[in-house]
Amino acid sequence: MNIIDVVILLIGVSLFASFIRFLKGPTMSDRAMALDFMSVVVVSLMVVLSFVFDRSIYLDVAMVYALIGFVGTVIIGRYLEGGL
Repeated sequence: MNIIDVVILLIGVSLFASFIRFLKGPTMSDRAMALDFMSVVVVSLMVVLSFVFDRSIYLDVAMVYALIGFVGTVIIGRYLEGGL
């Protein structure tokens, strides 16, 4: 088992743990933060896969997904605060 396999395994475990928090979160804020964390984990997985497959297009996709995830988190936060 090499280091890339360990990294992908740890990313998968953190994605699973954040999904559990998303399902069980007692408040909407907990669910929103879990969704934001899942977005960050998916971006990191795309970066690792870009390295593994030696494809730079995955980095571009990860950058766009990170930007969309950030804007989505801001919108959800504004909604939860009653600003929308």
